[in-house]
Amino acid sequence: MKHLLPAFITLFVFAGLTSCVSKKKFTEATNAISVLQQDSLRFENDLAILRKNLRESNQLYEDLKKQLSDVASAKSLKEQELDKARQLLSNTEQQLSSTQEQLSSTALTIEEQQKRLEALQKLIDQQRSVVENLRNTINKALGQYKAEDLDVFVKDGKVYVSLQEKLLFKSGSAVVGKEGQEALGKIAQVLNTDPKIQIVVEGHTDSIPIRRTFEDNWALSTARAVSIVRILTKDYQVDPARVVASGHSYFDPRDTNATPEGRALNRRTEIILSPNLDELYRLME
Repeated sequence: MKHLLPAFITLFVFAGLTSCVSKKKFTEATNAISVLQQDSLRFENDLAILRKNLRESNQLYEDLKKQLSDVASAKSLKEQELDKARQLLSNTEQQLSSTQEQLSSTALTIEEQQKRLEALQKLIDQQRSVVENLRNTINKALGQYKAEDLDVFVKDGKVYVSLQEKLLFKSGSAVVGKEGQEALGKIAQVLNTDPKIQIVVEGHTDSIPIRRTFEDNWALSTARAVSIVRILTKDYQVDPARVVASGHSYFDPRDTNATPEGRALNRRTEIILSPNLDELYRLME
């Protein structure tokens, strides 16, 4: 449009000069040219505005495009996080299921253990009752003897019948006297009523060295235990398979060997009675 205006102006001037048109027509032409110039300026302004709007639209488009890209990236990241959360949830559910199975198994095991412990405690109580009854029976059978001659007590779940030397033997001897044989007979009567009772006979001495008949206190304590075993098994028919004889010399004293009273207590023979504990041992396996 800018390039056309000079041409029009030149054309009109030339036409006015060569053809001598009227002043009125010249004025009209001039006005037309002015209008055209104004239109040209308006068009230029409109074009500038349109170009500015286009630039702004392009910038807005780029901004929106970038925002859309950012949203897509954020969506992809969230989807990854969601996948991780789903995987974590799945793993947690599996662990929970496994834990519940373990807890169920543990609860069952605890219940079984509780039942076993209850059965074991019941059996222990029964064994204690058996031991106590055995002690009472032995005490009753030996009720005619003095406390200074013998002692019946429970130790480590077993019944101990501790017979003093003066009831059984003369000093330095392994031969059981008449009174001692009678006492052993009463004990044997109790033992023969329950063939499951295991019997250990232990000989004990004081620390005074033996000077005759036996080599040493070991020999004396062992010989006394063997003498009692022979009486129980041969004279009173106690099953030999149930009986063990052992000698302890003076190495398992009940009292001090520094006094006559203490040495007298140490010169003893103990018959140790053990009720059958097979069922108890089976539960403890």
